[in-house]
Amino acid sequence: MSDQHKLVLASGSPRRLALLGQIGLEPDRLLPADVDETPLRAEHPRSLARRLSRLKAEKVAGELKGDAELGNSYIIAADTVVAVGRRILPKAEILDDATSCLRLLSGRSHRVYTGLCLVTPKGKIRQELIETRVRFKRLSREELESYLASGEWRGKAGGYAIQGLAGGFVVKLVGSYSNVVGLPLYETAGLLHGEGYPVYANWQSSAH
Repeated sequence: MSDQHKLVLASGSPRRLALLGQIGLEPDRLLPADVDETPLRAEHPRSLARRLSRLKAEKVAGELKGDAELGNSYIIAADTVVAVGRRILPKAEILDDATSCLRLLSGRSHRVYTGLCLVTPKGKIRQELIETRVRFKRLSREELESYLASGEWRGKAGGYAIQGLAGGFVVKLVGSYSNVVGLPLYETAGLLHGEGYPVYANWQSSAH
C-alpha cells in the first residue's frame, strides 16, 4: 500500500485488531494512547466515549507529527463505555468490580457506547458515536460464580466480553454487535472510506 495510505490503530486491544482484520484491514502500527480515562464530574457516558476517543486520536497524531514513516497516516481511535442509565461501569480489574458490574447488569438492559475518532493525513478530525442496547438474562448464582471464576471479565468494560462466555447471557441486542466487542465495523469502514482510505483494496485478493 502506498505511503499516503498508512493506517495506525490508537489501541493495543487484540479485540480491536481482530475486528479490523475481519474487514480486511491491517494497521501498519498499533500505538496505544495512554490517557486519563477518569470520567469528569457528572459526565454523560456518551460524552465520555466521544471525549476519550478524540483524546486518544489526538495524542497519537501528536506523537507521530514529523515521523518520516507514519507522519502521514490515517489514525483511528475508539473508546467503549458501558452504562446503566447515566451510571458508567468501570473496566473491571479486580473481582469486586466484576461482581458488582454483573449483579447490576443481571436481568436488565444497559447501553454500550463507542466513540470513534479518525484523524486524516491532512489533520482533519471526524467523529462518530455508536450506541447499542443489550439486555442480560437474570443471572443465577451458579452462572455468576462460574463466569467470575473464568477470569474472562478482566480488563473489560462492564465486566464482561460478549464474544466469549457472556454471549450466553444476552437475551436481546439492538444495534451493532461489533460495537459491543469494541469497534463498530460498519461505521469504522464508512469513516475511513469517506476520507479516501482504500478499505476494500484487499478484499478481492483475500477471497482466493
